Amino acid sequence: MDRLCAVVPDFPSPGIMFRDLTPVFSDAEAFRTVVDAVSAPFAGTFDAVAGVEARGFLLAAAVAYATGTGVVTVRKAGKLPRAVYSESYDLEYGQATLEIHQSDLPAGARVLVLDDVLATGGTLVAACALLERAGAAVVGCGVVLELGGLGGRDTLAGRTVHALKTV
Repeated sequence: MDRLCAVVPDFPSPGIMFRDLTPVFSDAEAFRTVVDAVSAPFAGTFDAVAGVEARGFLLAAAVAYATGTGVVTVRKAGKLPRAVYSESYDLEYGQATLEIHQSDLPAGARVLVLDDVLATGGTLVAACALLERAGAAVVGCGVVLELGGLGGRDTLAGRTVHALKTV
């Protein structure tokens, strides 16, 4: 997987070393391996998979298909057409807001949250808060890559977090 992670300096702003995992998605064998590995620790514990915009959508859709579960999109603000729950949070390089439809999950649904990279943890904390506000039970968070020096895992204290690789 190391050869498939592109490091892009100064994106989206100066001083940020962006880890781009999109090459993993274009390599069929690597993508299958990642999909299987990111979901394996949670096998049998979830009814739906929530993918965080945008690369999390790819992971969540593939895991949902592979496991026969539903998929929910956690979108950036203003992208969903029906009533939403919203949650603002801090990024390592700014602030953002995430939203989910209020009616996409039945109460009590067990949800696995997936994203590509865990950095400061704000995105996953916001996604979990949205899902719980919708009445779901978050069973855990899975990511492909964890940036260990940014403390993201600490912000998710008390939650099960599985990363395929930590750098």
